[in-house]
Amino acid sequence: MAACKVCEQPLTLELDNDDGSDEPQLIPDDLELTCGCHYHWQCLLDQAAELAISLQCPSCDTGLAANVAGPSSTNQYLPSAHGASILTRYTNEGGVQENYDILPAITEEAYLEANPEARPARAYHVMCSEGDVGGIVELLRDAEQADADEPMMNSSQLIRYQDPLGNSKTGLHLAVEKGQEEVIWLLLWIASTLPTDAFPEPAVQTAQAMGIQRPSTLASEDIRALTDNQGRTAEAVAAQLGGIWSHIVESGILHPGI
Repeated sequence: MAACKVCEQPLTLELDNDDGSDEPQLIPDDLELTCGCHYHWQCLLDQAAELAISLQCPSCDTGLAANVAGPSSTNQYLPSAHGASILTRYTNEGGVQENYDILPAITEEAYLEANPEARPARAYHVMCSEGDVGGIVELLRDAEQADADEPMMNSSQLIRYQDPLGNSKTGLHLAVEKGQEEVIWLLLWIASTLPTDAFPEPAVQTAQAMGIQRPSTLASEDIRALTDNQGRTAEAVAAQLGGIWSHIVESGILHPGI
């Protein structure tokens, strides 16, 4: 039976049995690369920094990329060629996944290993996409109270974080794309120069109920002015989407400077 090339242990994971017995439950955890080498998922993920750059098996050095792509000139963890992939056969509790591309997960983990302060920022982006207003507020408060020795962005940096793995979009871009209007009003409240009287009463009441003071924001700090790697502001994204966003675009609330 094949063993993990990193830890040399069987390709299974031990889980506690639901029935309360002392006998552990074994489930498969077998990530097979195209070279034939096998790894536990986490064991291979632990090699992410090396693998994301070399695109080679950590054990036998076989090239794994489905098409040739070296590291980006601006970010060594981003493949320079679109469409690059590392296809695997992954067997886990859910069954067998053929042609499972692990390059996105490897790239993300390598980036986060090199930039640990980006972990909460990426969590913030997930919250913006999912409409988790309470989670966003809690995360920003944690950032304000974080120990100075911890590798973490301050709240202002978190709010304006542009994800290099996500086309340099901001949380505002993501909130627009996912239709999260409450998040949009929150971000405009804490990171734009939009006049307070332009906010709908429910948005103001929500901010006040959560104890969110409106900070003074310079025009140069306005989140609405930030663009993704296609040069689009959140307003431009909303205009492209149309539909429910048409009235917001027409009102100008997403336009920098208003």
